Amino acid sequence: MEQNIKELLTMESEIRIAAAVAVVVIAYLADFLCCRFLIPFIRKVAEKTSFKWDNYLASGSVLNNISHLIPPVAFQIALPLLFPEHTEWTVLLVKALAIYTIVISCRLVNAFISSVYAMSSESEVLRDKPMKGVYQMLKVIMVFIGAILTIGVLLEKDFTALLAGIGASAAVLMLVFKDTILGVVAGIQLSAHDMLRPGDWIMMDRHGVNGEVEEVTLNTVKVRNWDNTIVTVPPYALVSDSFKNWRGMRESAGRRVARVLYIDMNSIRFCTPEELARYSTMKWAEGVEMGPETVNLKLFRVAAENYIRSMDGTNTDLMLLVRQLEPTSEGLPLQFYFFTKAKDWISHEKTAADVIEHMVAVMPQFGLRIYQRPSGLDIRKNEVSA
Repeated sequence: MEQNIKELLTMESEIRIAAAVAVVVIAYLADFLCCRFLIPFIRKVAEKTSFKWDNYLASGSVLNNISHLIPPVAFQIALPLLFPEHTEWTVLLVKALAIYTIVISCRLVNAFISSVYAMSSESEVLRDKPMKGVYQMLKVIMVFIGAILTIGVLLEKDFTALLAGIGASAAVLMLVFKDTILGVVAGIQLSAHDMLRPGDWIMMDRHGVNGEVEEVTLNTVKVRNWDNTIVTVPPYALVSDSFKNWRGMRESAGRRVARVLYIDMNSIRFCTPEELARYSTMKWAEGVEMGPETVNLKLFRVAAENYIRSMDGTNTDLMLLVRQLEPTSEGLPLQFYFFTKAKDWISHEKTAADVIEHMVAVMPQFGLRIYQRPSGLDIRKNEVSA
């Protein structure tokens, strides 16, 4: 009789083990079939739809992680039914399955966050927003929750009790993750106030930044300078310190030119009758009143302003003037203030150079001289002439 009972128990345990193996095989076979056939079919269907969001969800690893949840979930459901008694190995197996499920679930949520970030990067509304740091923060929070759940499974502690213990050590955690916390807060401020976008041209002399923003992450803002060097700046530095953003210039109707030439004040005088007669025949002098006390610098200012207005590269709808600044020991500063239509660096500088070169060349026709410190060549010329 006892031998028959032992045989029945042995047979029952063998059946349970065989059933458990069958459950594992069937679960992993379902996972394999989903990854091999079902998921590619869903991706092909998503590509043919008119929506774009399903392409991002189907093309990423979201569906793969969902299929990877089938084996542990199926075995967790079947394990209590097959082995109702709690032995040491069943307890260890339940913990291992729970940890595996937590890991796959965290990967699933992070894959979903990555897909949402890819969708927002293509959105016209969110494309220029520095959202990468926000999504990285969500991933960090998800990993943190997964770590807490894993520790709770290993120690057989409740999730809320672990959080309470972590709350007691919050000061230490804030010290350890200080840069991350500051980066998260700064990233939210930059995004909320629209202070910075990828592609913006920014300048921060203190940190050696003068170029375009390439990436805004949780801990760094990566900028490619115009000399092709890469500078990384913590986001909180952009919030705590001041920086110049040239986005307003790029979005405006023109880029400003404010160049100065210093006039030798000894060359400023009244025009002679011959000069007035010659100037009156020129096109730029139409409507200009000329008399015995007309100053050559005044006519030069009028001629310079008309020349700048006639150029194709200048935007005459914006402010345009030629003005005097406060005299200095270097002479009388004459500023050429106008805006170019082209806002890229090369075209802008070319237009500004064309204006200054023309002014330097035409200034002697008005009897004006540019102030320039005497060089060794000037001294030698004076010695020779003497």
